[in-house]
Amino acid sequence: MIIPYGWSRSLQRDFEPFAAHGLVPGRVIVQQRGLYRLVTEAGETEARLSGRFRHDAADGGHPVTGDWAALQPGEGMALIQALLPRRTAFLRREAGTGGGLQVVAANVDVALIALSLNADLNLRRLERYLAATYESGAAPVVVLTKADACADVEAALAAVYRIAGDAPVIAVSALTGDGMRALDAQLEPRRTAVLLGSSGAGKSTLVNALAGRELMATAAIRANDDKGRHTTTHRELIALPSGALILDTPGMRELGLVDAEAGVATAFAGVEAEVEALAGTCRFKDCAHDAEPGCAVQAALGDGRLDPARFESWRKLQRELAHERLKEDPLARKATQREWIAVMKSARVHMKDKRKIE
Repeated sequence: MIIPYGWSRSLQRDFEPFAAHGLVPGRVIVQQRGLYRLVTEAGETEARLSGRFRHDAADGGHPVTGDWAALQPGEGMALIQALLPRRTAFLRREAGTGGGLQVVAANVDVALIALSLNADLNLRRLERYLAATYESGAAPVVVLTKADACADVEAALAAVYRIAGDAPVIAVSALTGDGMRALDAQLEPRRTAVLLGSSGAGKSTLVNALAGRELMATAAIRANDDKGRHTTTHRELIALPSGALILDTPGMRELGLVDAEAGVATAFAGVEAEVEALAGTCRFKDCAHDAEPGCAVQAALGDGRLDPARFESWRKLQRELAHERLKEDPLARKATQREWIAVMKSARVHMKDKRKIE
């Protein structure tokens, strides 16, 4: 029963210490409001967290859809006692000031990044999803939905190709079936895919098309702004007729990156390589590539050799990650504060000396 859901020899080895205590393995297929449904060798079962696990689990350590867990069977309701190590984890920082860490999906092999080919096509959002996917350890596939409603699919594809790098890009229409065979080829038996994207991107419609039946509720996008409404309110792992597994997620318009330096570097590998090559010809060795005279990077931005939008997006994500590090690292925050204090003292001394001269 669990082999079709990705159970493997390596998972069996990881589970041996739990088996010695009479626990059984199961994979979380539904997570909703503190209750879980898992698939086990004996079939599906409802479960909740044990008191100890609920108390001891670290931030982001509670089960999410896709996790493998060690269960204590019970009458009607099993207890989740522990999680097996995650192979991959898709993380985000929840929106708002002081947003906590959220694990969106675990043990995912492929991330299908869904973007609707309408007025809400957002290339900057795509960059964020790519960075988060690379950081998670999953392989990204960019899925451009609603191709039947797009006047110029080729132009949209060209714009996305410039950002996607080595990630496959597939334009699909669940309505006409165009591109669905190419998408299905990206999904392999016993491997898990997660659908990511904002509301209205057509994720639930894609799940229904891949499954060949109505599994997920869908809703039309709003006519006034081409943006969607939330239809998926929970995360569910679904076994497709092909043997592949797919996980739909609620729409995420905000995606705060978490410790994603490597992911950003991979998503912007071309930009970083260009900037590094240009930086060697800047007039100053410590050039910040902002407004310094003789900056080769600024010159390349001005004459079109370097894409200004991509460059600014890269810098913005780097600043965001640096800000997150300062919030999480008290020592780094204090060091930065000391630097600013030194700068302000120096500025005050300079102003005093200037007034004396005047």
